[in-house]
Amino acid sequence: MNWTNILTIYLKELKDSLRDRRTLLSTIIIPTLVMPLLTFGVGKVASGVIGKARSETPTVMILGGEDSPGVVARLKASKKIKVVPTSVDWKEDITEKKVRAAVQLPEKFEAGLTAGAAAAVVIYHYEGEMKSSFGAGELEKFLRELREQTTADRLAERSLPATLAKPFDFKRENVAPPEKVGGNLFGGVVPYLIIILCFTGAMYPAMDLTAGEKERGTMETLLCSPVARVDIVLGKFLMVLTGSLSAMGFMLLSMGVTAWVAGSLLMGGGSMAKAGAAAVAGVPAGSVIPLIDPFGLVGVLAMVFPVAVLFAALALTISLFAKSSKEAQSYLAPLMIVIIMPAVIGMLPGIDLNARLALVPLLNLSLVCKEMLSGVWHWNYIAIIFGSSCVYAVVALGLAVKMFNREDVIFRA
Repeated sequence: MNWTNILTIYLKELKDSLRDRRTLLSTIIIPTLVMPLLTFGVGKVASGVIGKARSETPTVMILGGEDSPGVVARLKASKKIKVVPTSVDWKEDITEKKVRAAVQLPEKFEAGLTAGAAAAVVIYHYEGEMKSSFGAGELEKFLRELREQTTADRLAERSLPATLAKPFDFKRENVAPPEKVGGNLFGGVVPYLIIILCFTGAMYPAMDLTAGEKERGTMETLLCSPVARVDIVLGKFLMVLTGSLSAMGFMLLSMGVTAWVAGSLLMGGGSMAKAGAAAVAGVPAGSVIPLIDPFGLVGVLAMVFPVAVLFAALALTISLFAKSSKEAQSYLAPLMIVIIMPAVIGMLPGIDLNARLALVPLLNLSLVCKEMLSGVWHWNYIAIIFGSSCVYAVVALGLAVKMFNREDVIFRA
């Protein structure tokens, strides 16, 4: 290997890639914008949609209740729901979203309340539909209040204290530091985004440096130069690796700036600004503001490096088989699904890091990054994951060099 030749080829490819709009889009623009858009754009839209749904008074139907006029009158008087006339096709009305929910009052319900033996009330709703859930929730709240009021009235009739039915209260209190809270909240999402951006950052430079050069007719000229084939491969590989690491670096930088801005909005400013920022960030009022352990981010960077090498080598090798950029894209695009699946599995609850999973590519990265961002460091698993990732990366790079030395691959008809 001649590092002067490798550096010359790398700088030449870097200059050409910086002129390519697709490369700039995949390595700089998208990674930089993805975190602010996810945090403030999607968060604000979601907050607005949920807020609008909550502000809407849900329409409900009352089924039965002819012998319970008092309960029906209280339901109709409630300002949290809007009672509409009952129709024959009330189930279809709920599924068609014309009505949000319906409550079935059993026979002699009011008399049962007085006697202390009322039958169960059934609430019908459209499961999975947000506004229907809000309507069912308001009905449940009304029935809870009715139950509590009935209990209090019975106790009062017998001159017993109200605390007899509710002798104590309870509450939740978080004991985990903000870093662990943030790690649990975002620990699965951050490696997921890193894995995707590492691959997309490597994909377009790899296509341009292999299939793209075949289309432009510059591959033959480069191979005829007095430079060893391995130097050409490593020069191109370094360029693809640069694209992969740049995408990850810009995303992490953007994430840090976004977290700082969101934290400033939550910690400072007026109460209205805090409430708005909390709603956008999805943080309940009065709760701990989630953070991410900065040392965890450094650990993530170290763990991602061999995976970026693996992606760069794989993208370069696969693209080399294509005769055009369009064909290379058709080869690499399905690989995105293979890459995403382990990252998605790592986000699922109940999937914990162990010795077996530490050897599974990408899934091990997703799991260990989630732990490190929470401030938990399993050094034995970290060593296994880093070592196995390095082995996979070296094998992939060796395969790329081998494919570049095969004329039937480079000049495939």
